[in-house]
Amino acid sequence: MVKIAVDAMGGDNAPQVIVEGIELARQDFPNVEFILYGKEPEIKKYISDLTNITIVHTEEKINSDDEPVKAVRRKKQASMILAAQAVKNGEADAVLSAGNTGALLAAGLFVVGRINNVERPGLMSTLPVFKGDLDGFDFIDMGANADNKPEHLLTYAVLGTFYAKNVRKVVNPRVGLLNNGTEATKGSELTKTAHELLSESKDINFVGNVEARDLFNGVADVVVTDGFTGNAVLKTMEGTGLAMMSILKDSIKSGGTKSKLGALLLKDSLLQLKEKMDYSNHGGAVLFGLKGPVVKCHGSADAKAVSAAIRQINDMQETAVINELTTFFEK
Repeated sequence: MVKIAVDAMGGDNAPQVIVEGIELARQDFPNVEFILYGKEPEIKKYISDLTNITIVHTEEKINSDDEPVKAVRRKKQASMILAAQAVKNGEADAVLSAGNTGALLAAGLFVVGRINNVERPGLMSTLPVFKGDLDGFDFIDMGANADNKPEHLLTYAVLGTFYAKNVRKVVNPRVGLLNNGTEATKGSELTKTAHELLSESKDINFVGNVEARDLFNGVADVVVTDGFTGNAVLKTMEGTGLAMMSILKDSIKSGGTKSKLGALLLKDSLLQLKEKMDYSNHGGAVLFGLKGPVVKCHGSADAKAVSAAIRQINDMQETAVINELTTFFEK
């Protein structure tokens, strides 16, 4: 059985969407057990039955505006901290939360703990690709670390390779280094030195520098960058996607009968596009490089996104990717 410790009180719509996501996932993954941490009376409102579910009551939770490190140190009985502690103690295999991102990263580092010789775990998510038959690319680091050394980017390349190969079943994943040009001589001192390290590594299939404009074209299966750049690129992607959808809606509404009729005819295609742009279909963002999966759903995640994150955790456990990483880095 796979056991997932769930921060049932984290997120904008907790505990309702968290429980609804678990209800969805239970239909597909009867092998998964859930330990829900939070206010028991509120959680029970949304549970149809307690099959494979245990509730651990706690009144304390970490709020979205709490300072991450202080919250982790002071709120020892918070639902998120108890979930992380369960993984540390071997009572659960993974942590799932839609709560305060900074606090979850801190809980992952300070409570769950790093794999030996992984100095900086990275925050990674699978993002969509709109060209060819690829299902996406793994992007790391998306903001766990504001400052990085070249060696960290090499670590991210290895982490991403293991994830793509084991969880996404990509044969010989192509690793690209995000840069402002494809030439090896382009970029900052960080990216130039990282390029040398990645080129020399025999543990990855490095294909060179990649530019941000090519990410959605499937230029690589794994894309590595420093956390500051990764977070900025991710938010630019999100903002652009939301803006384009908003512009499209406004154009249809103001375009008269012809536009509305055209939109009606294209309804299925537009829904497919929206579905492909939603990267939560691949699961949550995983803080990768820890002794157990720590997965973050978006604060506004719906039940479907929570269910996808549970599927992601189940896949990670079934492929034993954490064990493989532990063996690799210990060597």
